[in-house]
Amino acid sequence: MAEDQGYVALTEGVYYILLALHSPLHGYGIMQWVREVTNERVNLAPGTLYGALNNLLERGWIRAADHSGDKTRKEYCITQEGKQALMEEIRRLEELVQNGRRIMGGMN
Repeated sequence: MAEDQGYVALTEGVYYILLALHSPLHGYGIMQWVREVTNERVNLAPGTLYGALNNLLERGWIRAADHSGDKTRKEYCITQEGKQALMEEIRRLEELVQNGRRIMGGMN
């Protein structure tokens, strides 16, 4: 991947947070979604989650969702820049898998 373009490989937690935010969610909802999608393999601790959310906000990869109702829970959603970063990560992961299969003889 192009390091000169500022691309950085995503952690697994950030990857799933970005996936979760294709629909607006609050912090606890993100934790539940990630736990469910990964069959409880990935459990985001609150400190990890909120640190990642702050980092993603600073990068412009997510934003606070517009609220018309309940303002007690802050919801977030992915931005176009976040979607682009996620697609770059998916391409990177696909390359890893393809190279692994090729070198390992097409493992089934």
